[in-house]
Amino acid sequence: MAAKNTGWVELGEGDVAELQRFIVANPEYWRVVMEREPAATAAREIFDDQPPAEWPWQRKWLVALRDADGRMAAMAGIIEGLFAVGIWHVGLFITAGRLHGTGESGNAYASLERWMRASGAQWVRLGVVVGNTRAERFWEKAGFVEVKRRHDIEVEGLVRDLRVMVKPLAARPIHEYLAMVERDRPE
Repeated sequence: MAAKNTGWVELGEGDVAELQRFIVANPEYWRVVMEREPAATAAREIFDDQPPAEWPWQRKWLVALRDADGRMAAMAGIIEGLFAVGIWHVGLFITAGRLHGTGESGNAYASLERWMRASGAQWVRLGVVVGNTRAERFWEKAGFVEVKRRHDIEVEGLVRDLRVMVKPLAARPIHEYLAMVERDRPE
């Protein structure tokens, strides 16, 4: 399924090998967050990953953006309806290293956000590892605000602190989001 007028397309089982090649060619996320190179099974793990069983959600999306030459320029893993209808969670967003510092990563996210909004998203939520400075700045620049910090979260064998960040896609106050998602309320 193509994302409406954005260039984003849904990935399927036949795209696992291409996604793995993209990951290997763009390993920065794994180096910064996981302190290692991406595994040979990283793409398969992304396809198979699901939210915890006790979390309500509607649908998982794995989408890619291609450049004019047909090469994968970005990918995103998204959960639609996480915790409540209208809340979309960006679990993973990676752009090709060749785009870093050009402004194109921001443009790619903006087009992804337009698609999510057109598809019913009212809020976008994500978690960013504290200390991943480039990602923290990127999401702040994109209009996300921190609502909570989660401490000592295990991320593939490493213990990390996470910034839970939220962005309303309509002119709505954050307290409306927090009324829907108790787990993200500040202590």
